[in-house]
Amino acid sequence: MSLFDWFANRRKSGPISKERQEREIADGLWTKCESCSVLTYIKDLQANQMVCPDCGHHHRLVSDERIRQLIDTDTWQPFDDQIFPKDPLRFRDLKTYSDRLRDTQSKTKLKDAVQTGVGRIEGLPVALGVMDFRFMGGSMGSVVGEKLTRLIEYSTQNELPVVIVCASGGARMQEGMLSLMQMAKISGALERHRQARLLYMPVLSHPTTGGVTASFAMLGDVILAEPKATIGFAGRRVVEQTLREKLPDDFQTAEYLLNHGFVDTIAPRTQLKKILAQLIRLHHPDSPKTYQPNPDQPNPDSLKFSNHSPSTSIGTGL
Repeated sequence: MSLFDWFANRRKSGPISKERQEREIADGLWTKCESCSVLTYIKDLQANQMVCPDCGHHHRLVSDERIRQLIDTDTWQPFDDQIFPKDPLRFRDLKTYSDRLRDTQSKTKLKDAVQTGVGRIEGLPVALGVMDFRFMGGSMGSVVGEKLTRLIEYSTQNELPVVIVCASGGARMQEGMLSLMQMAKISGALERHRQARLLYMPVLSHPTTGGVTASFAMLGDVILAEPKATIGFAGRRVVEQTLREKLPDDFQTAEYLLNHGFVDTIAPRTQLKKILAQLIRLHHPDSPKTYQPNPDQPNPDSLKFSNHSPSTSIGTGL
């Protein structure tokens, strides 16, 4: 085929259709930025930690990827993977809570909305909890509360700093009062951690709202937030109706909260690991000497936990 014939055939085929563009995007090779609409090769985006290279928009991360970004290779030791939620209230809306749990667990391959464990950040031991918004909007139920409480109490015993990456729509209403109890339970564990003069740093990602914001997300010694993350308790419309006034366009963004003293710094994701390591070194200069992670996962039954009995709201899988 001559070069002339090639151009002629291409002219007949016409421009690339919108359907073909969408098919190529759906194939997972390219992704469109939610902020600037620029198409980015997915591998380039992943190499930049899911931050748009054109406008700096921070795409939402799954918990596994967040752990890979923050924790040094081959140092992650997960905790309490055997804990799974139950349905003590036999809650039902359009479908039963039990069915929702099964469907979400099947889609996400997670037991619940948080992963916890210990590892190292630039060689420094740390206890890490990472919430996953894919699991029922990152809602905080009994399992989330129990796993975070166990992580914090383990950290207090072993003199570890705690980092929790928050991404949540708030308390899980399918568990009623049991979900609201977790706010006080986690806060109590954090107070004992503070009394031991240990460091706790929440990282507020998009979105961090509801009961999570009203409890452990705002109790940090240093509170970090990702750029343009939505952070708040009630929704914008509810706040406007309550105050009966128009709110600024950037209300409940990380930048607005920084200007009003609710967060201490905005940490771009590409710099987050470095910033966390610097803060840990500042507050725990002897951290590597005081604790060596056990190569075996700790036996949860050997730890001191809160007085909350999980039997009515979670299962151990044992």
